Amino acid sequence: MKLELDDRVALVTGASRGIGLAIATTLAAEGANVALAARGADALNAARTDVGGRGSIHVADVTDPAAAATLVQDVEKQWGRLDILVCNVGSGASVPPGKETAAEWSRVMDINLFAATNMIEAARPLMARGSGDRAIVCISSIAGMAALGAPVTYYAAKAALNATVRGLARPLALEGIRINAVAPGNILSPDGTWARKIAENKQAVDDMLQREVALGRLGSPGEIADVVAFLASPRGGFITGSVIVADGGQLRS
Repeated sequence: MKLELDDRVALVTGASRGIGLAIATTLAAEGANVALAARGADALNAARTDVGGRGSIHVADVTDPAAAATLVQDVEKQWGRLDILVCNVGSGASVPPGKETAAEWSRVMDINLFAATNMIEAARPLMARGSGDRAIVCISSIAGMAALGAPVTYYAAKAALNATVRGLARPLALEGIRINAVAPGNILSPDGTWARKIAENKQAVDDMLQREVALGRLGSPGEIADVVAFLASPRGGFITGSVIVADGGQLRS
């Protein structure tokens, strides 16, 4: 399916590795010009080769609202407009249930919620001035939809992100902008949590997958990127305010 993304301008945060890099690469392969943003310059420089001449790199910590605003300004200077925003910054690392502190709540919310809301606020005026189909996609988690053994802080942050997406759908639609989220399940990337768990105890991982996941396997970053690319494209033009689950059938209805 041709996604009609030729020469569209996309900004992907958390784009130096894993799901973010897969999203940036997929959008570029579909013809989009992609601005890759992350905190580390070295990783971004390495990632840039995956999008070839269709990419620019931007070092930014988008948990800081001022840095998010500067990032959008830089993208406008580089590309002149912004059609697609992918908010991919996030981390499930936190403390065990019952060990939460005010500082830990703040840290996890910064990474998993405010990194997205900062970018939406910063990008909204520029995207609203555009024409044609414009889309925001936030990377959430199935942890925002069910208790599955993740830290409580992470559950709360991703649930709040899902609520934000649903709540912003109508006001953003008035400006010609769609917003959706993708909630991945367990995704295997070379430097991710599941790669470490497989190295430590592959049998335990296999047993969990057979017990908990209908398809009996881990997902790949590319499979999440394909969903994001569809939602970001005119082909997904009638979808807004939705949280699309991509978890191999782990969630129970």
